[in-house]
Amino acid sequence: MTADLPIIRLRPKSKPQAIRHGFPWVFEDELVTDRRTRAIAPGSFAILEDAERRPMGLVTVNPNSKIIARMMDPDPEVHITRDWIALRLKRALEMRSRLFDQPFYRLIHAEADGLPGVIIDRFGDAAVIQPNAAWAERMIEDLAAALRDVTGVSTVILNGQGRVRGLEGLTERMEVLSGAVDGPIEVPMNGATYLADLTQGQKTGLFYDQRPNHAFGQRLAKGARVLDVFSHVGGFGLAALAAGAVSATCVDGSAAALELARGGAKAMGAEDRLTTRQGDAFDQMEALLEEGAQFDVVICDPPAFAPSKQALEKGLRAYERVAKMAAPLVAPGGYLGLCSCSHAADLTAFRNASARGIGRGGRRMQLLHSGQAGPDHPTLPQLAETGYLKALFFRLDG
Repeated sequence: MTADLPIIRLRPKSKPQAIRHGFPWVFEDELVTDRRTRAIAPGSFAILEDAERRPMGLVTVNPNSKIIARMMDPDPEVHITRDWIALRLKRALEMRSRLFDQPFYRLIHAEADGLPGVIIDRFGDAAVIQPNAAWAERMIEDLAAALRDVTGVSTVILNGQGRVRGLEGLTERMEVLSGAVDGPIEVPMNGATYLADLTQGQKTGLFYDQRPNHAFGQRLAKGARVLDVFSHVGGFGLAALAAGAVSATCVDGSAAALELARGGAKAMGAEDRLTTRQGDAFDQMEALLEEGAQFDVVICDPPAFAPSKQALEKGLRAYERVAKMAAPLVAPGGYLGLCSCSHAADLTAFRNASARGIGRGGRRMQLLHSGQAGPDHPTLPQLAETGYLKALFFRLDG
């Protein structure tokens, strides 16, 4: 056993089986949190033992978080070094290289790729790291160096923003760790061209998780009038234009995101088929209803309305409201796509809320397709949070 590491121990009534079978988190109320445990510096490593003092693995500890320990490796003898990180990166890269013919994808999807709390998105020769756990913040230089060594990228950006970091007791920060960023990067995906702003955009600059759902939407888009609500940089709208939509209207609250959408359309030679509307999505849908507008395909991809169990009921009402307002904007026989990135709202709850909203919008429906995140966002079956994305496509009549 690694002699110089502290030992933390599960409470007698905790169930170690879940951890032994792959669940990667230990919550605050499952651990004996004595003075020594509380004194462990956030992001440090420790040996986790069950209540009978049997080693379960090496964990990272953060006494400031409700997730007080995260499993790093089931081998308690392991040392978390740059080489250890590089092995995890190589394993992740091998899979992505099989899946994608160009280096634009999510390279690391946190616990599902064996690097707890770490998100890494790759944009060709650049990559963005989100260190959403204290250990990753402490070892950011090792993470960045291993990333450069394994992938060959030259530009590495630290994006330390978002709600999750606050839950870990981490402050917000943005820093270019190596290389340079001269402006938005062109990202090819599903035949469309997107512009990703790696330093000023949302999250890492682009949402790769919707790639397969963009592709399904493209199957409905040829010759269609398409409305993309909560569009960000034009996710579904630009994909539709690439598939031959006669027009796409992108609605988003961010003027900067819509400017990037227009830039992507221009790069595709499709700027004459793109319209943007900047403002609150609900207000814009209301305005379109008052204008009597209808579209052959409407897709709504809102932010996480239910980011936690406490917000679930309110979030489901919001998803229902989206569906209710969007349904009348769909022409008879047209298609409605509804998405949720809230892990707290499972597929059944989201589907039921969507169906209620469509019904309240005065429409009858067929559910054609249920989608999820792409394979560069693998799920850890033991951790529901890694399988957060849902996409439902309906055909509407009446």
